[in-house]
Amino acid sequence: MGVMNGKSRLQGVLIGVLLAATAVPAAAQEAGQVLTDADYARAEAFMGYNTAPLLDHAVNTVIWQDDGHFWYRDHDVGGDHFMRMDVASGTATAAFDHDKLAAALAEVTGKPVDAAKLPVTGIEIAADGRLDIALGKQHYLCDLQDKNACVAARGVDTKKRSTEESGAPGNEPAVESPDGKRAAFIRDWNLWVRDTATGAETRLTTDGAENYGYATDNAGWTHSDRAILVWSPDSSKIATFQQDQRKTSEMVLVGTNIGAPKVERWKYPFVGDDNVTMIERVIIDVPTREVVRLQMPPDQHRSTLCDDISCYGGWEDVQWAPDGETLAFASTSRDHKDTWLRVADAATGEVREVYHERVPTYFESGNGRVNWHYLPESNEFIWFSERSDWGHLYLYDLATGKLKHAITEGEGNVTEVLKVDPDSRTIWFRGVGMEDGRNPYYQHFYKVGFDGGEPVLLTPEDANHTVILSPDGKHFVDAYSTPTVPPVTVLRDSSDGRIVAEVARADDSRLRATGWVPPTPITVTARDGKTTLYGMMFKPTDFDPSKQYPVVNYIYPGPQTGSVRGRSFSPARSDHQALAELGFIVVAIDGLGTPWRSKSFHDAFDGDIGDNTLPDQVAGLKQLGERFDWIDLDRVGVWGHSGGGYATLDAMLTYPDFYKVGISESGNHDNRSYEDDWAEKWQGLEVVDKDGDSNYDAQANQNRAGNLKGKLLLAHGMMDDNVPPQNTLLVVDALIKANKDFDLLLFPNARHGFGEDSDYMTRRRWDYFVEHLMGSTPPEQYQMKVGKD
Repeated sequence: MGVMNGKSRLQGVLIGVLLAATAVPAAAQEAGQVLTDADYARAEAFMGYNTAPLLDHAVNTVIWQDDGHFWYRDHDVGGDHFMRMDVASGTATAAFDHDKLAAALAEVTGKPVDAAKLPVTGIEIAADGRLDIALGKQHYLCDLQDKNACVAARGVDTKKRSTEESGAPGNEPAVESPDGKRAAFIRDWNLWVRDTATGAETRLTTDGAENYGYATDNAGWTHSDRAILVWSPDSSKIATFQQDQRKTSEMVLVGTNIGAPKVERWKYPFVGDDNVTMIERVIIDVPTREVVRLQMPPDQHRSTLCDDISCYGGWEDVQWAPDGETLAFASTSRDHKDTWLRVADAATGEVREVYHERVPTYFESGNGRVNWHYLPESNEFIWFSERSDWGHLYLYDLATGKLKHAITEGEGNVTEVLKVDPDSRTIWFRGVGMEDGRNPYYQHFYKVGFDGGEPVLLTPEDANHTVILSPDGKHFVDAYSTPTVPPVTVLRDSSDGRIVAEVARADDSRLRATGWVPPTPITVTARDGKTTLYGMMFKPTDFDPSKQYPVVNYIYPGPQTGSVRGRSFSPARSDHQALAELGFIVVAIDGLGTPWRSKSFHDAFDGDIGDNTLPDQVAGLKQLGERFDWIDLDRVGVWGHSGGGYATLDAMLTYPDFYKVGISESGNHDNRSYEDDWAEKWQGLEVVDKDGDSNYDAQANQNRAGNLKGKLLLAHGMMDDNVPPQNTLLVVDALIKANKDFDLLLFPNARHGFGEDSDYMTRRRWDYFVEHLMGSTPPEQYQMKVGKD
């Protein structure tokens, strides 16, 4: 999606908002009214593409170049400014001449480039002194001193690619070695390396075959051409796998086009399949091209952190010893209840089991990062476990697998270990819930010694802290904010949290001048009558407490995340405020069964994924209705996307007298029609009894289609390669057979997030709630203005 072009567009939005605010009184959004284009334009002014450019000096991109320098993108009314800070002096200067770079990029690309809106995503200093400028996946080497010119350079893609993208020979996405001399990539199911200086290519494996290839990336729901592997520290070896998908089920999508339809077909394992994707672990000696197979049976394609073996584009559960002679890795069972830490000899492939943890529900090694660490030099390892009902770190003997002691303990969770220093025996980590009297979702940064004791708080402000550590770990950039207070970004010393320099202090005055208001943080009590739940509420900026407003419950049930999605400041959260502007109260609540709290909190509906936090959503909304006279509990709607789409329909079928209107987008309505590793983690392995009944029957929305009473809009992309469209079509078939009225919106060429059709979906979502929940008439075919002048 594009954003507004230039100051004129920003000024136009501001003028439009202010005119609409004076021209359209709150009463215009009452039931029975006819809404106009001006009403929708007023709401659209609060979409992220309109509000984000109005927040000044909120630093949202920080990249460390070396131990002593980082670059960042700042923004104000004049546009984007790329700055480079020197840690020693605490001063920042322009990272480059913006006008010169814009001219040089325009010359090499043949397209106009605006110096105030440079699409730069990365800046490095090349070996010859030129700037290595990344524009997405494409890199340019730019001389802004002598020639003022840029030339295209071969890019190295180490980022996760969520959809299949074919790379032409010589341009495959590659993973660069630590010394920068080689890059590994997949071609014809085999692993290759390319000399980054000469471009010479060497084939490392020879027996890769279709659906039995090396380093291939395919979890079913996400698939790409990138290579999944880990280089040894000395760049001489590669840890990877040969992935066996030969017996795995297939997914087929049929395109919509003139003539013969284009068919997409790939391997996609399903819940309950006898044969799912397996990996055979290998270590490859790059100079000799020798492939050493680890002496163990094939492993499940599982992670200790997420669904698939790869969570964020790498292979997070694999760690080399500093000398490259041994390799530690974690294996996880199909149902995620068993995890083993193992160590392999890189030369022989011999594998030793070091430690095994089994949990009654599902094992996770952190929240956002794998937190176990391999410490062969001291013959130890650090392990993360939620055995105490909280996520903590434990120190173990590597030789015996015996516990030495807990490193952290008490209430609160370690979420992400950012650095482990074996020399000083110090750990730096992000954590939640460790500070009394604060929002339990606010992340702080700490350090603690291997011997344990009270962690040292390095970020004292009562806010949510986003931390980016320097390569040597001696400093970190900290952007702290709350949902109602914009961010302050500072450079801190990692030893004590001392502020070295202020990087930027966000200014929301231009944003507030439009009438924008932040969401209202709320708390309610869960279904159990005792647990405090946290959420956010969005009210119209022209809120009138004497009115009664219909309520829209936005839901994402997890269990891997929640509805609120972060506690930092944001100019927009989805379209919540925009929808509120039309005359709704929008509410998002993180219910029992979502992460970041205690293990028992997260386990609330383990094995019953159809729970979807709905008892907490209903309880919370009823409490808000008792607390505020202006909430109309006779007009409650619900919407969500993906897992939220699943939960939305579940809400309409389980609480048909409470939820009157639902909009279900891209829902995984029967998780037996979704990929294996997600549902088998949260619902468990499928068990079918002698009568053919399955423990998955209750979670299937189509089985309860006859319960529908309210107005329902189903939406799905027909080329959705994450949640296949048959999930929604199963529901459609059941609703038809139950003789139920409903509305259906299919996007013939859209993927999971709807892509270029998402703005149309937003407008149709507004229309549906305005018409069926508010009881008013929406404007005809309003055109969203994103990216349009």
